[in-house]
Amino acid sequence: MGTRYTEAELQARMKFVIGLTLAFCLVGIVFVILYSLIFVTQPLGQQSPNDAEFFKLITPIATFLTGILSGIMLGKGADKEEPKEEEHTDDIA
Repeated sequence: MGTRYTEAELQARMKFVIGLTLAFCLVGIVFVILYSLIFVTQPLGQQSPNDAEFFKLITPIATFLTGILSGIMLGKGADKEEPKEEEHTDDIA
């Protein structure tokens, strides 16, 4: 068997995989939106009803993914090390 990872290393790997997955989802959503705006024919002078509903659905999903991604990347969570308390010995003589 290989070497065992510490808890901090496992936490870092988990953050990386989750962050990468959410980032790919967000990039995919952005490219789909850009594709639909650039290459799909729209009615003259207005937006297609299907596209309007599509944007109503995609906007909160992209916002949610962005918030989750930033929270995971900025959050400390279990990475914080608690400061060790020093033992005080009071010698009464």
